[in-house]
Amino acid sequence: MTITPTAADTEADASPPLKNGGEQETERLPVHRLVSRATGRYIARIQPQYLADRPHAVSELARLRRGVGKRAHEVEDLWGIEAMDDLAVLLKGSGEFSRPEDAEEAVFLACTLWALHQQSGRDQGMHQRNQNLGGAVRALIRAQGTAGEDEEGSPLRKRLVRIGTAESLDSVAVRLREIVLLLRDAKVPLDYARLAGQLYRWQHRPDRAGVQREWGREFHLAAATAGKKGRPTASGTDGEAIDRTLAADEEYGGYAAGE
Repeated sequence: MTITPTAADTEADASPPLKNGGEQETERLPVHRLVSRATGRYIARIQPQYLADRPHAVSELARLRRGVGKRAHEVEDLWGIEAMDDLAVLLKGSGEFSRPEDAEEAVFLACTLWALHQQSGRDQGMHQRNQNLGGAVRALIRAQGTAGEDEEGSPLRKRLVRIGTAESLDSVAVRLREIVLLLRDAKVPLDYARLAGQLYRWQHRPDRAGVQREWGREFHLAAATAGKKGRPTASGTDGEAIDRTLAADEEYGGYAAGE
């Protein structure tokens, strides 16, 4: 299904700059950033239209929810969703790499979880930049009335730890779904573009420990840098990386681990 972007979406879906000859210039970004970009652009096009109750966007989210708990190509109705098309275009110009399936799984998992998170909610978008996973869990704990030292011993923190210690993508997907359902009930948003990039890196075992550390840092940093009530943010400034040794992704606040 084709989603026509609105004027409000133009900035979020900006194309790469053009060369002097008018051809689109391909940005040489790490693959996890391209995964984040494809996810973020796709959701940015659909989310405002879903909030406006546009029928095509409502239908698109219903389709995406049918993919929750499935692998990227297990649901024929979801073959060719625009997020995958966006990813294919971005990857085509990024040079050869050996993990296209991991990129597809990361985008698909993030988009279907967002659709589950956004289900029936029209007050606000559940994809929100710079609301990372650890910060969202911290916000959820506070939304449930727990504060102070009790946050560290919360069962919700243990759920976050279980995501980090999962041994397969299927296990990560199940445990993330449990968290997302709780976030939906509490109306706590999450940055799905950032999450997609992390999920791509998580699938590569040498990068897995770095992603696990990020989720832990996100949770602990959110305790000291709470933003609006019940919605701690990842940092005091837009796009600032939690791990000070890593560069921030300038478009979606992700991480440049391994660069």
